[in-house]
Amino acid sequence: MTSTLTISHLTKAFGGVKALSDVSLAVEPGERVALLGHNGAGKSTLMKVILGLIAPDGGEITVCGAAPGKARSQVAYLPENAAFHSALTGLEQITYYMRLRGEPVSGAMELLDRVGLGHAAKRRIGTYSKGMRQRVGLAQALIGHPRLLVLDEPTSGLDPVSRRDFYELLDGLAADGASILLSSHALTEVEARTDRLLILSGGRMVAEGSLPELRREAALPVSMQITALNGYVTDIMSALPDAIRLNGGLHLSCTQEDKLATLARISAMQEKVADLEVIPPSLEDIYSHFSRRDGQ
Repeated sequence: MTSTLTISHLTKAFGGVKALSDVSLAVEPGERVALLGHNGAGKSTLMKVILGLIAPDGGEITVCGAAPGKARSQVAYLPENAAFHSALTGLEQITYYMRLRGEPVSGAMELLDRVGLGHAAKRRIGTYSKGMRQRVGLAQALIGHPRLLVLDEPTSGLDPVSRRDFYELLDGLAADGASILLSSHALTEVEARTDRLLILSGGRMVAEGSLPELRREAALPVSMQITALNGYVTDIMSALPDAIRLNGGLHLSCTQEDKLATLARISAMQEKVADLEVIPPSLEDIYSHFSRRDGQ
């Protein structure tokens, strides 16, 4: 399988300040990849290089089998703050973009329906909320069935229902073979809706992999919340001396290596335990771990 996006040892500096340093990654067809990092980590610079808006200082990059900027008909981009002509209606704006891309304008209304704007298609964009303008941007990004979608904070301004609908739309695009690279600070969103995570810090790729892979690499402790049956709190604390009382229950942390052994000890007391909740490290925990490791 040929990667939709391939980057090898990419570097970029501005006035002697390195924005990207030895960055390598690949995005496969049908893969949803989240690009994470603090402000100034290099995410925007990386996206601009991928789009062909700025040239790298070193390294190699291939986008849809071509150099950046040479396959623009196969690449879509949605910026964090999409701007449109306020006097145009949503339908007029999308129709205009479809003409620019040589696509049949008859499909404009269908695109607006896909992003939940069919009811407002003939209203002027100047009357749209930020979330509605963001959906116009998503509609224009879908023109022409792009092979690669580069999305910068795509759910900015969207309400919870619209965010859910947005990720369901991305799921469908990925199922059809589109590659998706999205940048987001909303870690709880991307935790469950992406296949792989890339963490940039100080211009370097400090971590890459699926969430389970990053959990194993970070080796952060696993938390357990134990609810004891009435009268058995003392017995459980005697068997688990590291447990502490917290929020009406017992809280316990253990290493990844000790997780199964700890669960076995709790299972042996099942007649004294009313409930058990195992809480693995969240994406926010993992992100903080790798960012701190890089000195950020």
